[in-house]
Amino acid sequence: MTVHLEVAEGVGTLRLDRPPMNALDTATQDRLKELAEEATARADVRAVVLYGGEKVFAAGADIKEMQAMDHAAMVLRARALQDSFTAVARIPKPVVAAVTGYALGGGCELALCADYRIAADNAKLGQPEILLGLIPGAGGTQRLARLIGPSRAKDLIFTGRQVKAAEALNLGLVDRVVPAAEVYEQAHAWAARLARGPAIALRAAKEAVDTGLETDLDTGLAVERNWFAGLFATEDRERGMRSFVEEGPGKAKFI
Repeated sequence: MTVHLEVAEGVGTLRLDRPPMNALDTATQDRLKELAEEATARADVRAVVLYGGEKVFAAGADIKEMQAMDHAAMVLRARALQDSFTAVARIPKPVVAAVTGYALGGGCELALCADYRIAADNAKLGQPEILLGLIPGAGGTQRLARLIGPSRAKDLIFTGRQVKAAEALNLGLVDRVVPAAEVYEQAHAWAARLARGPAIALRAAKEAVDTGLETDLDTGLAVERNWFAGLFATEDRERGMRSFVEEGPGKAKFI
């Protein structure tokens, strides 16, 4: 299998395993979708880490496989390609990308599907599809612009250039840069901390933010309002407020 789901202490690690560069061929895309849906459904998975291993996150699509496709073949495949990444983006739990080495093309687009990105100090990210006479096709033109703004996104997409970790941090493309040896450890720690949090409230927060970015302010506020009121029906809300009153902030143990 080219993607694995490993679960420990509430954290599910979605690990790409297609050496040497974790090229995202159609089989890998389909497997990624399958395991993202499994991570969504499993109650023992409360947060997720996206990881490609110590050397590389994912260097992009399988160019040799794509070269053999004509227009008709890609018309049939393009939706499945996007759907595999959307399945990751829609995991209703906190998702962090642990980016090592290259995250290019589809690899960068996969990292964009996470809620938070921790990169190695030697990481390189980019959308080089233009150099092939193409544009990003797995969400890059949409998620990148929403994350770092249209002008910065167009610069990366128009030029196809790679950015090093420090520039990626400055652009807002990644959220933290750490030594390469610490990437997975820190990503797992981020996920593990949230895995101990109130699962329904975290789901609500993610849905409210993501929906709000895709719609107008009034609709976003309505989503927030409905989730906010709905959370008053949860035991976690009761536990959290009781703990705050009796013990002070940050000591609640959620179920």
